[in-house]
Amino acid sequence: MSPQSDRHGGGEGSGDVLTVLDLGGTTLRTGSYDPAAGAVSRVRRVPVEGMARHPRDSVAGLQRRVVDQIVREAGRHTAGTPPRAVGVAFAGPISAGGLVLAAPTVWGRRGEPLPLGQLLTERIGVPVVVVNDLTAAAWRYAATETEPFCLITVSSGIGNKVFRGGEVLLDADGHGGELGHWVCDPSPGAPLCDCGGRGHLGAVASGRGVLAAVRRAAAADPAGFARSGLAARCAGRASGIGNPAIAAAVREGDAFTTQVLRGTLTYLAQAIGAVFTSVGVCRYIVMGGFALAVGERYRELLVGELVRLGLFGLDADAVGAMVSLGRPDDDHGLIGVGRLLADRMSRRSPAGAR
Repeated sequence: MSPQSDRHGGGEGSGDVLTVLDLGGTTLRTGSYDPAAGAVSRVRRVPVEGMARHPRDSVAGLQRRVVDQIVREAGRHTAGTPPRAVGVAFAGPISAGGLVLAAPTVWGRRGEPLPLGQLLTERIGVPVVVVNDLTAAAWRYAATETEPFCLITVSSGIGNKVFRGGEVLLDADGHGGELGHWVCDPSPGAPLCDCGGRGHLGAVASGRGVLAAVRRAAAADPAGFARSGLAARCAGRASGIGNPAIAAAVREGDAFTTQVLRGTLTYLAQAIGAVFTSVGVCRYIVMGGFALAVGERYRELLVGELVRLGLFGLDADAVGAMVSLGRPDDDHGLIGVGRLLADRMSRRSPAGAR
């Protein structure tokens, strides 16, 4: 799939179809959600007009770009006709009123909170629900999960949400579900997170964190790197290492790359252990571009670290049964925010959500 592409042709269909968007650290997805079918169609992907494309812009400038892009893509999707309603899944903590508190992977430094729900409602002219992208994704899995669960994404960053008792566990100010910003390495030279903090789990174990760790390992052990299957994929150059090559090398059993990945997974396993022991959730679904690119081997390595560290009261078989991979697509946010939007509209709830 190219960076800018459409999937599933056709029109909007019935009047119940909703316009949904999912804005992550690198890609903005737009689609149509059919509540009756529980499915998304006409998905279009474009690069986000964030810091990756405009690294010299100020936070305020990037915020304007992102708002303009969402409005533009929503209008393009409906050919200029006002949609019935819009749901937006957004990569950052969000208050119950649709206030974006931070967006480290989109505009980096904290900046001023952005009233995204209010701005989009005013500019698009229809009800707009804005939720955190993991909150949205949790609603997708809530349709099929019968027990409380913790959804974890490992992509540009790391995030999580716990779904229990029919809702995502968050307070009204959007606090919760940000394991990626747990300080797992307090050392002064710890990896720098996109938010500006050091030693955050996302800086260590996300796709970006693993890439940085592999490059550091290649520089520290050039002979080991040169013998690895990863080197063969990168013409022997550490600077040529990318996440697709890392994922492929791990899938193929490359010892050098697997060792580095396992080292980062120790921290993620510690975070899961903290959630388990504090909240008692026994179901963990791992999704996100990087984790799913590595695939089953990622799950196996993570389970191995969980078993090695130990989860109080569980044996190895029970730990292995706790963890599964998410659906092998990137429609989580679109389907989830569509399901949440349909639920809110059926109950005539006000726009804005956690």
